[in-house]
Amino acid sequence: MKETYTIPLSSLIEEFGLTPVYLPDEAEKLLISNTEVSRPGLALAGFFEKFERSRVQLIGIAEYRYLEERDEARRNAKIDDFFRHKPVAVVLTTSLPPFPRMEEMAKENGVPLLIAREKTSPFMAALIAFLNVQLAPRITRHGVLIEVYGEGLLILGDSGVGKSETAIELVKRGHRLIADDAVEIKRVSAKRLVGEAPEIIRHYVELRGIGIVDVRRLFGMGAVKNSEGIDLVINLEPWVQGKMYDRLGLDSQTMNILGIEIPSITIPVKPGRNLAIILEIVAMNNRQKKMGYNTAEEFNKKLMEQMGIEQ
Repeated sequence: MKETYTIPLSSLIEEFGLTPVYLPDEAEKLLISNTEVSRPGLALAGFFEKFERSRVQLIGIAEYRYLEERDEARRNAKIDDFFRHKPVAVVLTTSLPPFPRMEEMAKENGVPLLIAREKTSPFMAALIAFLNVQLAPRITRHGVLIEVYGEGLLILGDSGVGKSETAIELVKRGHRLIADDAVEIKRVSAKRLVGEAPEIIRHYVELRGIGIVDVRRLFGMGAVKNSEGIDLVINLEPWVQGKMYDRLGLDSQTMNILGIEIPSITIPVKPGRNLAIILEIVAMNNRQKKMGYNTAEEFNKKLMEQMGIEQ
């Protein structure tokens, strides 16, 4: 069964500076669970067959002018009909003042009524983006998430393989920690995953033999980040003698996380390997691939030409 997440209406009020006109309860107790947002033009015209009350409803200038041009009796009837369907929240954008009937019907039907300063289109885009992050499907994975040269690297591996030590070395080299030990991963769109740390362990790293280290206090605010997109999965595993590892980088691997395929590589670990430098190279190489240049393919092409083999 798909898990449903909610956020309190107070989060929207705080994030977007909304002005409450009427709230039927404390904002912290009023919950939003739908990432989709509607402009109720059809509903105000009387079509409610596909009306979804779980969506936040935005009344912009177009909807407002439509109501304004009706005579008072018809306008009140449309407002009454709309609020009787009890949408989860109604927001008037562009600082539009609510019609007196709106406030009356909001109180009668227990519908939150608020005002936003921004214009409808930019406010709607920002609201959808905010809800997509806050209500995104999510899982928690044991690992480390760190930003290296702008790339979000999710480092996975068995306990004791060196994930946290590698993260600290990367932080010392100027990169930024997002999460250690537990990474909360959210699917914020059809193509993008974002990771962050659970609140209680945010900015902390556990180093065996030393204990818990506060990275923000030791290395400064520039050494941490609250969230980051996941661009590459790094699987660390102990070096196995005789096992065949990719030497050219031609093998393309991915890991499926929440239905999204993320590029993945496996790096063997043994004494003497500087994992921090290796991961810096991995991050730069991944950025280069996204910009259209694949070193492994270019090298293989030259090798085939040298051997006289047509591809």
